[in-house]
Amino acid sequence: MNISKLSTKELQDLVVRIPDELNKRKLQEKTKLLDEITQIASKRGYTIKELIGKAPISAKGKKAGTKARARKLVPVKYRDPQHPNLTWTGRGRKPRWVTEWLAKGKKMEALAV
Repeated sequence: MNISKLSTKELQDLVVRIPDELNKRKLQEKTKLLDEITQIASKRGYTIKELIGKAPISAKGKKAGTKARARKLVPVKYRDPQHPNLTWTGRGRKPRWVTEWLAKGKKMEALAV
C-alpha cells in the first residue's frame, strides 16, 4: 500500500483504524496460542491450572473456567440537562461534564434525576 498517495482524510481514517485492527489481531493470536497450549497439555494428561498453579487468563481477560457474575444495575442519579444521554450513578470518579457543571458554580441538585 502506497500511503503517500492517500488524502489527509484517508490517512486520518487509517490512524483511527490501525490500533483497533492491531488489538483485534493480538487478541486472536493470544486466543489461538492459549488453545494450542491447552491442547498440548491435554494430550499429556494435564490442565493448564495443574501446570502453572492457577487458571490462565483467557484472551477475553477472564480466568479460564470461571463463570461471569451478573452485575447489579445501579440507578442513574444525575443527568446532564443539555445532553440527556450523559448520565452518572454517583459512584466512582465524577465525569467531566459534572466537574465542568460544578466549575460554572452550578449545583449538583440541578442534575438530580
